[in-house]
Amino acid sequence: MTVLIILLAGVIGYLCGSVPFGFLYVKLVKGVNLTEIGSGRTGGTNSLRAAGAPVGVLTAFSDIFKGALAVLLVRWLFGSTLAPTVLPWAEIAAGIFAVVGHNWSLFLRFRGGAGTGPNVGWGMVIWWPMLPIGFTLMVGLLLTIGMASVASMSIAFVIPITFLVLYLLGISPYDSTFAYVV
Repeated sequence: MTVLIILLAGVIGYLCGSVPFGFLYVKLVKGVNLTEIGSGRTGGTNSLRAAGAPVGVLTAFSDIFKGALAVLLVRWLFGSTLAPTVLPWAEIAAGIFAVVGHNWSLFLRFRGGAGTGPNVGWGMVIWWPMLPIGFTLMVGLLLTIGMASVASMSIAFVIPITFLVLYLLGISPYDSTFAYVV
């Protein structure tokens, strides 16, 4: 039953992550297909290029939200069902698969974003300081390097490294947070 719930958590995460907010917002505001503009990605940066700052910011926050929602839904649905040592694995599965759904959306023929927003979203639900860490890193890299792709890749590396360091220092939000690194 536990393995089935963890698999279900992954499906929940994938479906949450698959909602292409940037694509929907740009289509609504500009009437164009975001996947045919700029990088072709559906995240905040390409939405900003296609429809301006308000749509880009709304997309970024929506992408963070869907990563957070995946973990919160799994916590709400299975928090009383799973053992305290197993729940983090289900939450982490939901978070990782929210990123997978964002990057390869079921609704866009497996196209999508780069995963930055959902990564920060689910990371901050597991451990809230991940939001200021992710935000500071993203803004700092954008201001110094000016490349959203480098900033996005950095977020993808910083989140697991942060969780690994916390785990090794014994400051882990969960005993099973090491699962994220796996």
